[in-house]
Amino acid sequence: MADVIRVGLVGYGPAGRIFHAPLLRAVPAMVLTSISTSKADEVAALDPAIRCAGSAAEIFADPAIDLVVIATPSATHAPLAAQALRAGKHVVVDKPFALTLAEAQDLAALAAQCGRQLAVFHNRRFDSDFRSVRAAIEEGLVGRVTHFESHFDRFRPEIRDRWREDGSPGSGAWLDLGPHLVDQVLALFGRPDAVSADFAALRDGAVSDDWVHVVLRYAQMRVVLHASMTVAGAEAGGSPRFIVHGTSGTLIKRLLDPQETQLVAGLRPGDSGWGVDSDPLEIYDGQGGMVTRPALSGCQERFYAQVAAAIRSGGPLPTPVEDALAVQAVIETAQRSASEGRCLPLP
Repeated sequence: MADVIRVGLVGYGPAGRIFHAPLLRAVPAMVLTSISTSKADEVAALDPAIRCAGSAAEIFADPAIDLVVIATPSATHAPLAAQALRAGKHVVVDKPFALTLAEAQDLAALAAQCGRQLAVFHNRRFDSDFRSVRAAIEEGLVGRVTHFESHFDRFRPEIRDRWREDGSPGSGAWLDLGPHLVDQVLALFGRPDAVSADFAALRDGAVSDDWVHVVLRYAQMRVVLHASMTVAGAEAGGSPRFIVHGTSGTLIKRLLDPQETQLVAGLRPGDSGWGVDSDPLEIYDGQGGMVTRPALSGCQERFYAQVAAAIRSGGPLPTPVEDALAVQAVIETAQRSASEGRCLPLP
């Protein structure tokens, strides 16, 4: 393997443009050499040295490319990732891993057969809000956790003309935001025993789920995962990002990690203020007292730094494929639960 890992990015919509390209370019061990997109002018504006490929197949066929990043609509993730693996590439695939657990399992088996690294882009493990809450839990600040609540709430009351909301396979809030919510919980607590879910399309004209409420059942704990599109004030902390109750107290983290907003505004890893979260963690004790703790900074660029280390020296991936399969199992079980209207055990 060359000292520098050459990367081909498939897709240059919001995921590729806002997240993948800047985060890849922040890692010295990687160089983004090609982007598959019809937006040649945007690629040239990013960096004239980056080649604009006419198709994903062109990137897969390029012997100079070591790693392929799939940042396309969700329904295309599994087939494109399989093509890249068969072409001998390491692969990062944006979430969701696939549309079904069976597809995800097939991809994991193919990666092992091909001897290639395969990771799912669970960048939210490196968010300031999650890192802060995780550190507090691991320090025992609330004792044993009995209730963990995680929200991805937004105020987007109007339906937008995009594949994420058009009712096609792979659309909807659960497949868009659910993988982030589930991955964070499994990183903290492992697999639940059972899943109960309720999905709805509540906005005028909605044809895909835009309100999701999922309860993960553990022996001595309940986890609530919620995402919706009609929550005014969510970005200002009116709907807290995390609420954690335990045998010794409560944690509240009100605001979402700032990195997505920073990336949209043009801030990049290494810039002054990158990842800095001004919203503190609130810690309540059992006697009515409250103290605050500064939030840890976000660092999503570490995802690709860890991928680079895994490819170059066999280090651990930031999201091992076994973790990604567990996330997919919860995603699919929640879909079945919502469809059947009953709590289901996790397979």
